[in-house]
Amino acid sequence: MSNLDAKINEHFAGFVVRKDLVKAVKGNAIVPTYVLEYLLGQYCATDDEASIESGIETVKEILRKHYVHRSEAGLIQSSIKEKGRYRVIDQVSVALNEKTDSYEATFDNLGIKKVAVDSGTVKAHPKLLVTGVWCIADVQYEFSEDNRLSPWILETIKPIQIARVDYEGYKEARSKFTTDEWIDLLMQSIGFDPAAFGRRSKLLQLMRLIPFVERNYNIIELGPKGTGKSHIYSEFSPHGQLISGGEVTIPKLFVNNSNGRIGLVGYWDVVAFDEFAGREKTANKALVDIMKNYMANKSFSRGVNPMGAEASFAFVGNTDHNVPFMLKNSDLFEALPTQFHDSAFIDRLHAYLPGWEVDVIRGEMFTSGYGFIVDYLAEILRHLRQEDFSNRPERFFRISEKISTRDRDAIYKTMSGLLKVIFPDGSETETEMEELLRLALESRKRVKDQLFRIDSTYPDVDFYYVGSSGEKRRITTVEEEEFPQYYHKKRRVENLAESSADMTDDEPLIEIDEDTADGTAKGKAPEPSRALEGHHDYAENRRGLTYDGLFGPYIEGATRIDVTDPYIRYFYQIRNMMEFVEMVIRRKAPEDQVAIHLTTGPDDGNITKQRELLDSIVEACTGSGVEFSWKFDGTGTGHARTIVADTGWKIVLDRGLDIYQAPIRRDGFSLGDRLQEYRMIKGFYVTYVRA
Repeated sequence: MSNLDAKINEHFAGFVVRKDLVKAVKGNAIVPTYVLEYLLGQYCATDDEASIESGIETVKEILRKHYVHRSEAGLIQSSIKEKGRYRVIDQVSVALNEKTDSYEATFDNLGIKKVAVDSGTVKAHPKLLVTGVWCIADVQYEFSEDNRLSPWILETIKPIQIARVDYEGYKEARSKFTTDEWIDLLMQSIGFDPAAFGRRSKLLQLMRLIPFVERNYNIIELGPKGTGKSHIYSEFSPHGQLISGGEVTIPKLFVNNSNGRIGLVGYWDVVAFDEFAGREKTANKALVDIMKNYMANKSFSRGVNPMGAEASFAFVGNTDHNVPFMLKNSDLFEALPTQFHDSAFIDRLHAYLPGWEVDVIRGEMFTSGYGFIVDYLAEILRHLRQEDFSNRPERFFRISEKISTRDRDAIYKTMSGLLKVIFPDGSETETEMEELLRLALESRKRVKDQLFRIDSTYPDVDFYYVGSSGEKRRITTVEEEEFPQYYHKKRRVENLAESSADMTDDEPLIEIDEDTADGTAKGKAPEPSRALEGHHDYAENRRGLTYDGLFGPYIEGATRIDVTDPYIRYFYQIRNMMEFVEMVIRRKAPEDQVAIHLTTGPDDGNITKQRELLDSIVEACTGSGVEFSWKFDGTGTGHARTIVADTGWKIVLDRGLDIYQAPIRRDGFSLGDRLQEYRMIKGFYVTYVRA
């Protein structure tokens, strides 16, 4: 057990479970994760291995005896008949039979209908009237000669969800964890190994939880297939409902005029639309109009009295093209159906989560550590919907006064959601607040920048905030920094029409900062094509950066290069060193000789392996025209990370060569492992100075 797992069990005893146990008990039972963890929470919420083993067997036995497989429905029906009463785990829905003036339940897997339900049960669990709810139920069989009476009777029913939670105790326990520990605990709670994700990637995963803590929050995530976009909404919480984008109707979603019954938005905290993208798909225009009104005003009407609801909307779908293609030829919403590729609809989205930054889910990304029983966390998040943290950023920062009220509301709702998830106890520092504020601003800016492409009547908004020092700090999106030549293409064309300036298609928009006289490429920290002094910051999760682009112009023609980096220790870090050497070999002329010398620190955990790997670089360079040498700095290199070439240049890096996120694929291939330009980076800066 890791130190974090021990700490989790110490402060949340009884409310956490080892996450790999779900696979151990699931077998071929097609049930949501929260159902399995509900059962595991009853019997395995401990760190005692013997109790866990016993609990697993108990849960397996419960599933074996009571979970209804469709293929075994006839056998279970027979058991109910023979025994007169039987307990089942199934998805249950209830409808009113107006002819008999009675409620009747349907058991999906068991395959029985018209099960008699008393009014008290329906009043206690109204969600049963809207859609299927996973329940533990006792079903009776009493045959009657009266054909009008069903032999099936629902005796008792208990929706699978935890009862009350101690919210104050939750906040108190939160204060015992550092921010990094808490984020890792949340990542393990949704099933992921924190070590497989960078800081920004973790925050993007946690953004998926915002609809569960914020009322009437609208978020969209579009990206490649297989990144787990719908997992949170289908498996995580009994308060969320995932529906296929093509299966929704006005009566199902909002209100049925024939009986006045409210739809999904009245009963669920989150309604998620899966497979929402697809240009070939069509949508009912009336549905789109009602959705737009609800997303803007939290209310809807179908010719009767207006009705209000609190459900948040989450839209998830797959993109057909990569980001540069979309930016060059259309916009980042291009995959939406025509009826939803509408500026009024898009403007009502509070945040656009960049799904292309989320890695494809693989087996090695799942955790075997401890996390909250998802149903416990779901109840906490539901309680947090009553809170409002939107004003907390104003303690430290002020958002641009030039943005619209809708933009401001979107940013504050995203901020409120992130603060509820990560800092429910209000323990955030100014630096931590700024990190979340930048993410919230960026998520809304992504929406607004694409609106500007789709509808030119929307103004170009300057997204910035002001810190305590009074300094303006502008926001750019990662794709804006990565592909400025395409991101600002439309504005560049309009500027050309107005000014007839001589500008090539690949030139970025030049914007004069009002605080300086220098013209800089907006949002761009480029790989230098020639050696120039300067300082550049690079945002986490962007791609396209290579050692050749970053260092090549500065080491061109060098005969000696000194690399100082105290953390060339682990395999992937030494691999980075090898890739730097390979870059030098490709750059130099075949007849030239170059000496590369590394000064680093010893890996106290496995210095023998470190020596072997570094010596293997020495051997690999034999006959290449590059002589590689290395040494441990006995006096300590501190945290200095520099590259000095006898060309007269010194390169200072806060991360040294360790600019890429560590690879996690254990077998097979990925472009990120083969080509640096496809590898996600960590956030870092680089400074070029004359030595």
